[in-house]
Amino acid sequence: MAKINLLPWRQARRQERQKGFYALLGLSAAIGLVIAFAVISFFDGKVTNQNNRNDFLKTEIAALEVQITEIETLEAQRDDLLQRKQVIEELQASRSQMVHLFDELVRTIPDGVKLNSIRQVGQQLTLAGTAQSNARVSSYMRALQQSGWVTSPALSIIEAKGDDRSMPFVFELKVMLTQPKPEGAESEEVPAVVSGEVAQ
Repeated sequence: MAKINLLPWRQARRQERQKGFYALLGLSAAIGLVIAFAVISFFDGKVTNQNNRNDFLKTEIAALEVQITEIETLEAQRDDLLQRKQVIEELQASRSQMVHLFDELVRTIPDGVKLNSIRQVGQQLTLAGTAQSNARVSSYMRALQQSGWVTSPALSIIEAKGDDRSMPFVFELKVMLTQPKPEGAESEEVPAVVSGEVAQ
């Protein structure tokens, strides 16, 4: 009976399988490295792109902040100019009002009444003078109420202690400055308020 030795064939086959396994292992490692490199490169590109976008946004935000600061400065300048314009308009209106007011004070003074002083605090005028009688002062207050440039006349003092016998009554009354209503507008008559004591 013939004897056959199979060991060399099996050993060669085992070596071929090991070589194939190592080759496949090397190929898998190479493919893994290529995939890892591709993934890393992809995400590096994404990160770089995002960083570029962030830098662009930071630059644009800084430019917008500069523009916002300029706009705020312009708005502050505009508000300042508007306030100055309002002050100028108020001064012009006040100047015109004073002219009309003095004209009205002259036109409304009845016979038997004389003004000695005029004081202004804000929109309130204090008129002090002498009169022949209480009726003359009341007539003066009605004339002031109807003038259109002052309103709410209020008598605070009237006393018969004047040095001038022809005008023995010393009075003081307060009025509020106002602007006359346009023609055709309804005007509400405010009755004169008389306060204080009358000393004979």
